[in-house]
Amino acid sequence: MANLIKLEIVTPDRNLLSEEVEYVGAPGVSGEFGVLPSHIPFLSALSIGSLLYKQNGKRYYIFVAGGFAEVTPSKVTVLAEVAEKAEEISVERARKAREKAEQRINQQKEEIDYVRAKAAMARAMHRLKCRESGVSAGTCSL
Repeated sequence: MANLIKLEIVTPDRNLLSEEVEYVGAPGVSGEFGVLPSHIPFLSALSIGSLLYKQNGKRYYIFVAGGFAEVTPSKVTVLAEVAEKAEEISVERARKAREKAEQRINQQKEEIDYVRAKAAMARAMHRLKCRESGVSAGTCSL
């Protein structure tokens, strides 16, 4: 077990994942970071993107949007606002969200919240990218 690190991913709704893994890569607000067993402790805010973990030599991805990651030498705990496994992502729902965000961005009305629309677009695009890659490869890859 010395070459493994515990990965726990929790959202406000559920405990999404609790596994022993070989590697964790996550989208931090200051850039992506990677964690191996015995990593130095730190805390990072998370951005919108895909969290990667390696288990038994295979890569798996989970869509995350916001939250925090706490890293210790033996554990990575992710407290995410939103987290979805690739196989849980609804392509139709993500496409509709992308289309709605595109419409909001393209409207030139002042009452449209441009920043929120851009964030919705980013979430939809990352969901689609993760899901579509996961279906074709058996796991999600970017």
